[in-house]
Amino acid sequence: MSDWYRHIEDDGYAVLPGVFTADEVETIARELAQALEGSAEAPLRSQDGTVYAARNVLQVWPPAREIWRREPLPAILSAILGPDFGLVRGLFFDKPPGQTWGLPWHKDLTIAVRDNRLPSSHFCKPTRKAGVPHVEAPLEVLQGMLTARLHLDDMTSDNGPLRVIPGSHRLGKTCSDGSTAALPILGRRGDVLLIRPLVEHCSGRSREGTTLHRRVLHLEFAASAVLPDGYAWHDFIPGELGSRLFLCRGSG
Repeated sequence: MSDWYRHIEDDGYAVLPGVFTADEVETIARELAQALEGSAEAPLRSQDGTVYAARNVLQVWPPAREIWRREPLPAILSAILGPDFGLVRGLFFDKPPGQTWGLPWHKDLTIAVRDNRLPSSHFCKPTRKAGVPHVEAPLEVLQGMLTARLHLDDMTSDNGPLRVIPGSHRLGKTCSDGSTAALPILGRRGDVLLIRPLVEHCSGRSREGTTLHRRVLHLEFAASAVLPDGYAWHDFIPGELGSRLFLCRGSG
């Protein structure tokens, strides 16, 4: 059994080093920033106008719909989720110097759907985020999901890295009892973190005085296009589209 497979099964996450080169990351970061600056609705901005988060990235920056087709990601996603997997949501996060923030311990339980008003015995807590209907998904849907987080900056102890409770995905929607030590996710720009949404995680504020950003392109994948009770994903981009690989424009 490959190390990444064992880590995802046992711990709920694995870091794949160097999936993208430094030049490719620079191109991705630049083009994504330009798209977000030109969008009036999707980004969340601080009082000085700095973009620190964004939803609807698949619409705002269409290359996000294909950028993940870089080996070994498609093969790993297929091995974990099965051949019918697809991309269902894209988010962006940053912790700009001087504009940092943190999140408490939680699990990712909501998904984006086309209509959250349908009667259901599986979905609950309908909300709208950046104009898109969301619901809390049932356990069986969340267990069939995997998130790929592309690091656009080095992840260090200075810029508020993600912290996780290994193995907490095995508890379903329940949070851990504190008996398992939390671990920080550190790495280099171009690394990709694969993580189950049911892994309990948090992130603290960046250290005062740091000059580091913490930019992350967050892509969520699901095992199937089919949802219970007639619900439908807001987006579903099938994973099995041949062997096309993403090549950054301008890298050489």
